[in-house]
Amino acid sequence: MLKVDLHCHSNVSDGVLAPAAVAAYARKGGVDAWALTDHDEVKGIKAARQAAAALGMRFVPGVEISVTWANETVHVVGLQIDEDAPQLVQGLAATRAGRDARGREIANQLARAGIPGAYEGALKYVGNPDLLSRTHFARYLVEIGACANTPEVFRKYLSEGKPGYVPHRWATLADAVGWIRSAGGIPVIAHPGRYRFDRTAEGALFDEFKQLGGNTIEVVTGSHTPDQYGVYAEVAKRHGFLASRGTDFHAPGEARVEFDKLAPLPAGLTPVWHDWF
Repeated sequence: MLKVDLHCHSNVSDGVLAPAAVAAYARKGGVDAWALTDHDEVKGIKAARQAAAALGMRFVPGVEISVTWANETVHVVGLQIDEDAPQLVQGLAATRAGRDARGREIANQLARAGIPGAYEGALKYVGNPDLLSRTHFARYLVEIGACANTPEVFRKYLSEGKPGYVPHRWATLADAVGWIRSAGGIPVIAHPGRYRFDRTAEGALFDEFKQLGGNTIEVVTGSHTPDQYGVYAEVAKRHGFLASRGTDFHAPGEARVEFDKLAPLPAGLTPVWHDWF
């Protein structure tokens, strides 16, 4: 069976490894077909494509776009995109704008909470200055011993209502789906089980996504618990969605599940890659 991973990050966004190193790590974990899906950025795709070819892996160009929907941040992955498509490139540039100002405000709030120097500390972990994110702050707070790991940082400092949380207005769902489709790509709702929606709101998200032309959700992902694999398998069947799979890899040792341990898709689903390879 072909081992496919369609959700990974490099240091072009908030991952730790360069694109070629992520490719090598995925291949070592047994991956046969792989996508790089950096947040709001496509600059790592050419290096990733070359590395995958050298390693004998099939490659899927991708991106993960940040969306504001119902006052929550939702992520939409785009797969099989043309990374040079003008509408996509321009849309991603607009989405990235404002991250630095947000980062400085996060640092100001953390300083008021007794953690000075967080802006400069976070920058040490940034591979792309345009994409300063909460994850970079989280790694710095782990480094200085403020928390034991990055999930603890998010719980104590970087989630809504906590001292370092600063909201940001991202693209709309229509924007993200439109940019991906303009690039010939397939939009995918990433890790739907991670969002704090009740059943009604979640259904509304899926309905709007489908109306905009989306037809795929992630079912098996490192951001879901094993119990959620079955839940979102049923959601995919109920809505007629194709199913995607990926670790949501950011760094060795940070993921809930490594490449070689991620479960296959549950039976009865149509994989989004069913006619690609």
